[in-house]
Amino acid sequence: MAVTPSAETSAGSAALFDQWFHERDFRARDALIERFLPLARKFARRYTGSSEPYDDLVQVASLGLVKAVERFDPTRGFAFTSFAVPTIVGELKRYFRDSSWALHVDRSAQELARRITDARREVGTSLGRSPTVGELAEYLELSDEEVLDGLQTSEAFDTVSLDAPRSRDGETEKRLDALGDEDGRLQMVDDQTTVFAAAALLPERERRILYLRFGEDLTQAEIAEQVGVSQMQVSRLLRKSVKRLRELVTQDSPAPGS
Repeated sequence: MAVTPSAETSAGSAALFDQWFHERDFRARDALIERFLPLARKFARRYTGSSEPYDDLVQVASLGLVKAVERFDPTRGFAFTSFAVPTIVGELKRYFRDSSWALHVDRSAQELARRITDARREVGTSLGRSPTVGELAEYLELSDEEVLDGLQTSEAFDTVSLDAPRSRDGETEKRLDALGDEDGRLQMVDDQTTVFAAAALLPERERRILYLRFGEDLTQAEIAEQVGVSQMQVSRLLRKSVKRLRELVTQDSPAPGS
């Protein structure tokens, strides 16, 4: 049934409000909510142009209606709709304000971020430039740390989903596709550092042979010619050096000269 002034001022509505207000009769409260539900749906429809589902908007508006019914004081002599409409609209606006943040941010942090955003605009207009953190803190009577926290919080409002599309060279791809993968060679950096530290503990000739073999990729014969020893000696020194390296890198804390 449509809500009209006659419906609201009818004896039935007045009696229900009286039952709820004075006796806390939940059956009367539920009957009032059902009676004025069309009012909630009316304001929910005003926001159907948004991206939010209509059913969700009806739920939010209905919550506002429930709050209005529970808080309304019929003894004050004004119409219920004059109290209910701002309550329902306020609930809808709060819903859009909260749901527009890309990340969950508590209410007090949101309010601080908005104050700082407004202050940046006002102070910036006055100064003709972007204000500093200190100027914002002085204007808002906050500490520099609070201003910095608020500026960081405001970034959550504009966060873009990694699944959001982006154009590149005429092709559309997800932003996630532009992120790099973990480099599998990162572990090798640690291993290389460990080996180099252990190699520093070897005699100079053994370090040179290891470098020529694994750094320059020379054959044992080529190494023997450069170092001035036989190929058999190179083979023996390589085995000895590799074994010593393995012992050093597997120790918790190799001692120099051990």
